[in-house]
Amino acid sequence: MELADLFQRLALALGVGLLIGVERGWRQRGEAPGQRTAGLRTYTLIGMLGGVVGAIALALPAGAGLLLGLAFATLGAVFAAFQFRESVHDGTFSVTGTVAGLVTFALGAYAMAGDPHLVAAAGVATAGILAAREPLHAFVARITWPELRSALLLLGMTFIALPLVPDRTVGPYGGLNPRELLLVVIVLAAVAFGGYAAVKLLGARRGQLVAGAAGGLVSSTAVTLANARRAAAGEGDPQLLAGAALVAGAVSLTRTAILLTVLLGTAGVAAPPLLAAAGAALACGLVFSWRRTTPPGSEPALSNPFALGSVLQYALLLVAVTAASRAAAAALGPEATLAVAGIAGAADLDAATFAMADLARKGGDATLPSLGVLLAAATNTTLKAALGAAAGGWAFAGPLALGSAAMVAAGALVWALTG
Repeated sequence: MELADLFQRLALALGVGLLIGVERGWRQRGEAPGQRTAGLRTYTLIGMLGGVVGAIALALPAGAGLLLGLAFATLGAVFAAFQFRESVHDGTFSVTGTVAGLVTFALGAYAMAGDPHLVAAAGVATAGILAAREPLHAFVARITWPELRSALLLLGMTFIALPLVPDRTVGPYGGLNPRELLLVVIVLAAVAFGGYAAVKLLGARRGQLVAGAAGGLVSSTAVTLANARRAAAGEGDPQLLAGAALVAGAVSLTRTAILLTVLLGTAGVAAPPLLAAAGAALACGLVFSWRRTTPPGSEPALSNPFALGSVLQYALLLVAVTAASRAAAAALGPEATLAVAGIAGAADLDAATFAMADLARKGGDATLPSLGVLLAAATNTTLKAALGAAAGGWAFAGPLALGSAAMVAAGALVWALTG
């Protein structure tokens, strides 16, 4: 190793120790000298010690691992002994200081042979975790068991189950992809959980609207289904929930117009009707949110971030509609472009948009594909209104149906004037 590189790595080891030591020293700044196990200087020296031991280990032809292990164990034993005496004196129970010291030593040693960027990032993360003790403890104190259970279930589906599910189709007409089905379940659950978190953090009105707008970037159908379930369960004002679903629809249509413009290289004839429908959805959503029937502050408490049974039912329904659109495409052929676009849009507006854009690029004429996207958007809007009526009750379905009708009417009017 070059001398300049060695100095840089030793400086990094020293810097990581200094950073962690600043946090430890600040937290114990009220203690008198000699009344604490380790502070700014000690943690800085631990980082340097790790760097020096790591440098010696690099110079040894053999036994480097043994040297690092013995140094790590010795430091851990000495640090733990002093930490024990401090805990007995203060009447407290905490092993955080000992673990922080061992992490500082390990990062200092790794700085001599590992990636410096990783060492720096780990050092900053360690100091950040140590400094965030109060906020983290307060967060754990506020979280409820249903919230923790739902978060763990969502993380388990995403990072454990999803990689294990086979990514291949089964059945006719393109078949059913198990991974795509689980992905739909995860999206529906994530949107529902995000809405729950937004309401808890921001309050009913702002939380629902923010959750609807954010969820519309992912799936406005998921937002509609989640809000319908909450309306049926009495976990929110039906008009407010319907208004948030319409806001999600406005964001979804705006995103579709932008996506189609990017894919075609021009706004085409579909963008103005889509934006008009989005404007109508946004206006209706804000009106219904303002005319909520439940007085502010009297909303019932949310009981469950998401109900897995309902999520699975809705996911299976969307998969069934997708399978029907594929079957229709196979049976009717390419000449039935509008019919296939309408059926496909009921399940996935993005899929219909991509398919119509590809058709426009191949055929050269964007008029028919643009009409297909508009028909897909109308079908998608109608299906969401129907699902809302079936799952959310009439108090939720009424405002949603009125807003959906306004969306379709605005889009059709602009199409008639500009198409």
